[in-house]
Amino acid sequence: MDLKRVVVTGLGVLCPVGNSPQEAWQNAANGVSGAEHIPEFEEAGLKVTFGATIKNYDPADHLSRRDLRRTDPITQLALYVGQQAFEDSGLEVTDGNSHRFGVLIGTGIGGFQTLLDGVVGYLENGHTSVSPLLLPMMLPDSASGKVAIELGLRGPNMSISTACATGNNSIGEAFEMIRRGAADVMLAGSSEAALLPLTIASLSNMGAISRRNDDPPSASRPFSADRDGFVVGEGAAALIIEELEHAKARGATIYCELTGYASTCDAFHVTAPLENGEGAQEAMRLALQNAGLQPQDISYINAHGTSTPLNDVSETRAIKAVFGDYAYDLAISSTKSVMGHLMGAAGSVEAVLSVMAIKEQFIPPTINLDTPDPECDLDYTPNKGVAAELNHVMSNSFGFGGHNAVLIFSKYEG
Repeated sequence: MDLKRVVVTGLGVLCPVGNSPQEAWQNAANGVSGAEHIPEFEEAGLKVTFGATIKNYDPADHLSRRDLRRTDPITQLALYVGQQAFEDSGLEVTDGNSHRFGVLIGTGIGGFQTLLDGVVGYLENGHTSVSPLLLPMMLPDSASGKVAIELGLRGPNMSISTACATGNNSIGEAFEMIRRGAADVMLAGSSEAALLPLTIASLSNMGAISRRNDDPPSASRPFSADRDGFVVGEGAAALIIEELEHAKARGATIYCELTGYASTCDAFHVTAPLENGEGAQEAMRLALQNAGLQPQDISYINAHGTSTPLNDVSETRAIKAVFGDYAYDLAISSTKSVMGHLMGAAGSVEAVLSVMAIKEQFIPPTINLDTPDPECDLDYTPNKGVAAELNHVMSNSFGFGGHNAVLIFSKYEG
């Protein structure tokens, strides 16, 4: 079977450093942090009192009161970015094409706010207080379903949940649907809205997140010797990916081509990666093979780069194993240094930034990287972004449960 070519024709993002692809890119490229103090966390007596929050956004500005009552924040964010990406693409839905347009929006945690509110209400006021919509609102597929309803997209529709690899898996599986001819267009991405005291308490007790309460913007410091954990963030992103001939026939603006995807599992530990990054290595190798590329073809890697002691070292080892000596000439950066770790939404936001990097021919920096870890000795683009010729960009996402997902975006040459 001849596989179809797939291009990116629309972008949508809502994250701690911007409420549009342009704003998010500008702040990421200039190293502007989205982390800030959160009074609610301090009032709750948490050991960690900050996070990476979405700014200047109120769902009430975009949704009716009825929809606000009937949707979890993950769905509200997904609706925002889905509409943004769809408008950016210039697509029009008709009775004749709606069955060829699909949606795949993932989430790592799901409707956590809805579940939490329901449990508190049940314990305080009994069963009659529980909303009949609690289950459909908290389901991981609620965002994907609601976006399809709002836009009238009747093609393939599902949700993926692979922890912090969710965004890449969602885009990658949607990519494969188009390549095999199951759809002409997919709205793909992910959404996460779990920046809540309960989540922070769990991750803090796990020892996974930074405790730099005195200086939140400096807390996310991937590959730095003094890193002490990641910064929890919230957000969503969506890409319109489209079969090439379909895009050309309607005169679409093409950002770039999506050329490679692969997914593997460490099968090792529920939270820790393999020390040698073996699972991540295999995902990168398979993504290169899937794209028909050699390691030396990659111009830049948007790293998973969480700012945790184990992940940054294992990813560095994996990159060295796959790219050999070329690893030392390869530009790498972690945009989590500016926007924090959006968990299930991280991969899709980083995919948008990877696409923008190709569009702008610019590598965003890894901020707060003043004292590199001796074991992390590659070029992580410290503190200041650089202009570069970018033909092929790899984006890595690795998640709890040992999930590894890698995407490759390529400059569209016509």
